[in-house]
Amino acid sequence: MAVIERMAERFVIDELKKDKIPVFLPGETEYERSVANANLLYRFTRPACVVQPKNVGHVQTIVKEAKEKSVPITIKCGGHSYAGFSATDKGISLDLLNMNRVTIDVQSNTVTLQGGALWGHAYKQLVNNRMNGFIINGGRCPTVGVGGFLLGGGLGPFTRSFGMGCDTLKEITIVTADGNKVTVKDTDNPDSPKGKLFWALCGAGGGNFGVVVEFKMYLQKLSNQDGSVVAGRYTWFPKSDKERTNKTKGKLMDKFVDTMNDFYATRWPDQVTIDMSWICDLKETSSELAVRFLVYYDGIKKDFEKLIADKLGADKAENGGGELAEQLTRRTMSEKSTRFLHETLVSQWSEETIKAFPTDPAFKLYSSFVFKNDLERIKKITSIIREEMAVFKSRFAGESGLLQVTWIHSGGKASRKDRSASAFRWRDGVYQTYIMLDWKEKWMEGEMRAFLKAFKDKLRPFSIMSSAAFINFPDAVLSSSTAEKTYYGNNTKNLRLVKQQWDPDNFFKWKQGIKLPQTAEKTPAKAKRRSKTSAASLIPAEAFNAFNMSPGASSAPLVAGNPFNINALGASERDYDRRDGLVEGDSVSSDDESSVDEQELTDELATEQWETFTLPPARSLMNLGSRGVLGLTDLGF
Repeated sequence: MAVIERMAERFVIDELKKDKIPVFLPGETEYERSVANANLLYRFTRPACVVQPKNVGHVQTIVKEAKEKSVPITIKCGGHSYAGFSATDKGISLDLLNMNRVTIDVQSNTVTLQGGALWGHAYKQLVNNRMNGFIINGGRCPTVGVGGFLLGGGLGPFTRSFGMGCDTLKEITIVTADGNKVTVKDTDNPDSPKGKLFWALCGAGGGNFGVVVEFKMYLQKLSNQDGSVVAGRYTWFPKSDKERTNKTKGKLMDKFVDTMNDFYATRWPDQVTIDMSWICDLKETSSELAVRFLVYYDGIKKDFEKLIADKLGADKAENGGGELAEQLTRRTMSEKSTRFLHETLVSQWSEETIKAFPTDPAFKLYSSFVFKNDLERIKKITSIIREEMAVFKSRFAGESGLLQVTWIHSGGKASRKDRSASAFRWRDGVYQTYIMLDWKEKWMEGEMRAFLKAFKDKLRPFSIMSSAAFINFPDAVLSSSTAEKTYYGNNTKNLRLVKQQWDPDNFFKWKQGIKLPQTAEKTPAKAKRRSKTSAASLIPAEAFNAFNMSPGASSAPLVAGNPFNINALGASERDYDRRDGLVEGDSVSSDDESSVDEQELTDELATEQWETFTLPPARSLMNLGSRGVLGLTDLGF
């Protein structure tokens, strides 16, 4: 079988070269640069080839040739997948880096982005055109790919003001499994095949339905007349209980936790986004932990200061709120939106940006959750985080490593729509939160995996539906069936119907991808081809659930025997979206996680050439770690 697969790969490579499509093989500079990964867990991923198309026609040819010979394709845009899903060990790595053009139409207030663009490319166009007061509803980190971000829903610094990134999409152009170029729009009839595909691409589009080659988005205008953003960064190292004096009432760390609980439970206006990362660095001994605050405010500094004083000021000073309020107002500043995008946003996320470059590799593990912010729930969550950070410091004392729990502030305008409004489901979450473990020593992997599993098992019951997670912060160990319900909840059934319509042979298949309905999975591909089912044929309206169900509502019944009835051959699907809370039976059990073969992660795939290869720099990093002020130009944009 392996010999046949290699022959098929070789045939496709030869055909692509004949068509003058850039193809690179192991040992060639562009291949090595493309497969290099900042996460050492994926350091040995070695596809048969890397292809770097220059236009849509190239992408169509690649898909047609690969599908004809059953050679799998893995799509790469920015390569930031936390679970390594943009890397592969087989088939073709389709790297879109050459398709990175971004153009702004000032007349229509839209921006068109090719599928391989990074957010730095997009923001630089706003800077170049001096478009103060306008925002592209994109990502926080400028080196993140536009495609993966938007197709997962898109959680940005202005999500609370303008909705998810996918909520501001106008058009999406995709090369589907049959090699055709299809453009779907927000104005398409939602009951039409194109309308359903647009819905699916807004939150579940990554690698499931085809290769997205272009996006068109609406520009967003800030609400304040100055066109300014108040932004800043503050890292709080709370005093440990050992520093308590006789004049101090109560334990200092308890007061710190009380402050954080009040902070999370606060109802902030939509114009405010404040992200936080709890950081436990094994090298840091002066404090039990640290919390980094990143602030984005659509408004002027005077209004921001008043808001912080009202929410965190003197009345909460005894719990540390006064100190936090003082530092958040002191360490933020108002600036034109283009300056914010060019410098401040880059500097705010400098640690994550540097960690994403293969020149600074480390082992990394992730898992994510979706939290609401009722006070009792928050208290339990922060208590668990603090306890686990203490365990981390004790268990790995003397080693080098980092435990980080990042709370990405969401909700706001994004939560105004129903959960079923797009494939991105968890709109009513106030914090999309992820755990990151970072370490350098190879032998620590097993212990780090065990620590993360115990940690996330304690936090999982507090996530929406005791299971929800964000596809853009994926957990690599979730099984395929668990991943669907974890990322998409009750949207899963409709997504499978869209999958059946646009990719009936399941060519775009990956570990945590959308599956075909049960009946479709049992239908041989040849039989489906004989029936000439095409993407243009309509799904019966009664088979496709209404998009505007309220959260928690069950789907309309499907008739047994209907070829689109997902449950016709099995038990009825659980209502994964019952109102969140600690509902018995909703938690993700340990059985839902696939076992990890540690040997596969450290196997012998690397050749001698790979061990000795020196990565050519894709762009000059210009000593980023030691720079005080960073900008898009420092990252090569």
